[in-house]
Amino acid sequence: MRNVFFIARRELEAYFASPIGWIALCAFLLVTGFFFASMVGFFALQTTEFGMSPYQDIDLSQHLVAPFYSNTGLVLLMLCPALSMRLFAEDRRQRSLEMLLTSPVRTVEIVLGKYFGGMGFVLVMLLATAHYPLILWWIGEPDLGVVISSYLALLGVAGSVMAVGLVASAATESQMVAFVVSFVLSLLFWVASWADASASGTLGEVLSYLSMLSHMDELGKGLLHVKDLVYYVSFIAVALFATHQRVEAFRWR
Repeated sequence: MRNVFFIARRELEAYFASPIGWIALCAFLLVTGFFFASMVGFFALQTTEFGMSPYQDIDLSQHLVAPFYSNTGLVLLMLCPALSMRLFAEDRRQRSLEMLLTSPVRTVEIVLGKYFGGMGFVLVMLLATAHYPLILWWIGEPDLGVVISSYLALLGVAGSVMAVGLVASAATESQMVAFVVSFVLSLLFWVASWADASASGTLGEVLSYLSMLSHMDELGKGLLHVKDLVYYVSFIAVALFATHQRVEAFRWR
């Protein structure tokens, strides 16, 4: 675990030492800030309109919290491929991966170190949005369970996309190719549930289960089901295993 920590720290520091990390962080805060301000304004307008009717009520968690974090998940879907594209591709291009593989570090430690380094930066981005829930509590009384489960959903989505990006980065020396491949694959898993409307029976159920979006929607409602957590953990584990096998193959060249 010591080697994993050192590799993760190196990768995390590399984000702050390069423009891509600061650009991604600023872009994330800019876009999510715009979404939050727009949704709060729209929610205030809805509250005013519904307040005039004694027969209608508007729920803060349903009409503001869940949609905001759903849009934030979409932003992560676009940013995480850019964050993961360099993790292995840059080392392969600079021929530093060979030095890492010949050092007394196991392949699993390399893979986990790079993955945790990337996820460490994602965690920094999510922590930078911690003031949004505080503003929501100032506006009203959102369901704490919905907020917590929404952040779990964001971690699940980001972790899954980063894991896919790790596989793509290990498969090519080109960061741009890794970005495109990871984004396309992640997008397919994101919209898989859209195809279940035209599919029936077992195929429809499989497509719905494979969709990141369907599991995120469940968590965004505050419904903490074991199947959703198992999905994200399994998805990440399979992607990391595929990355391990790809990197391990370099040892035998």
